[in-house]
Amino acid sequence: MNNYSIPNNFNVLDLFCGCGGLSQGFIQAGYNVLLGVDFDEAALKTFKYNHTESKAIKADLSTDDAFTDIEIALGSQKVDVIIAGPPCQGFSLTGSRDINDTRNTLYLAVVKAVRKFEPKAFLIENVPGMATLYNGKVKEQIINTFEDLGYNVTVTEKPLLAADFGVPQMRRRMFFVGVQRELGKFVMPEPTNSPENYVTCEQAISDLPSRENDLGTEVDEYPVRPQSEYQKMMRANSTKLHNHVATKHTDYVKSVIIQVPEGGNYKDLPPGVGDSRKFNEAWTRYHSKKPSRTIDTGHRNHFHYKYNRVPTIRENARLQSFPDDFVFLGTRTQQNRQVGNAVPPLLTYNIGKQLIKYLKQAQEFERLEDYQMIPNL
Repeated sequence: MNNYSIPNNFNVLDLFCGCGGLSQGFIQAGYNVLLGVDFDEAALKTFKYNHTESKAIKADLSTDDAFTDIEIALGSQKVDVIIAGPPCQGFSLTGSRDINDTRNTLYLAVVKAVRKFEPKAFLIENVPGMATLYNGKVKEQIINTFEDLGYNVTVTEKPLLAADFGVPQMRRRMFFVGVQRELGKFVMPEPTNSPENYVTCEQAISDLPSRENDLGTEVDEYPVRPQSEYQKMMRANSTKLHNHVATKHTDYVKSVIIQVPEGGNYKDLPPGVGDSRKFNEAWTRYHSKKPSRTIDTGHRNHFHYKYNRVPTIRENARLQSFPDDFVFLGTRTQQNRQVGNAVPPLLTYNIGKQLIKYLKQAQEFERLEDYQMIPNL
């Protein structure tokens, strides 16, 4: 992946943008992100800081006022692609034909935006559980709604695994991609990596300071040169190390972490140790030779493969495939939430790159229509 591809002039509107994982991937694929919209002020500050060419507005996408604000922010600029990662909490089911129930306000925001701005394509990202919610009826509802608006909709047959696309993380996400009907049907990108060459935790973060004896500072120097191709890619546009500050653990927490073997979890602890946390992800230590588990928003349950502490913001950002010049703002809690909620940019880069061929086809159709409208001389 080139960190920044040649611009292709396709304009993007990012709804529920968070700190900008979806946008980052599309920017790296060469798109022009016009606007990011979210209700999380801290995440929007991070979005704006890193996407200096984009606008960012705070808006409640469940209200009509939000769309007035979006229209004003966009001005006369045309939207080619809408991308969105709306939460699906509280999704209700009324029928198989559409999702126009007022309780589905977050998904309705994407429907409203597509209806209003008529983009050539849209992308919706969500958790794998969406595929089976109400025995698949919600997935069917979403597909039907957008097909009625004139789009062919492709849904990942099985959730895309981030590790298959060069991300050092076993994160699975579901995608709906719609393109205008005359453009055919979108085909999801083929994996770039296989289990034999997944990017590992060690390949992702081994060049970063240990933070065993000091917590570190928000801005620091790199202690060593990149140790892998992935690290070279992450550091390509960065001269300083940001967000690599360790968490100060209690003596008790340290005493538990130190007993967890590489790649192990709470099941590997002696009887009576770590009893305060007993669930699948509890007291999990990453394995140096494998991708990480799914990065979460709380950061308390996973530990460095080598050091006896939770990962720093920068380490988790690397495992999410955010380049090192992407800086996270806000409190440590807010930064962890931003990283954990984000879509891995390298995953969305691959989808965005695949989408370009359909958008170029749409451009050709538009040129042909313009040519046919020229009166005979």
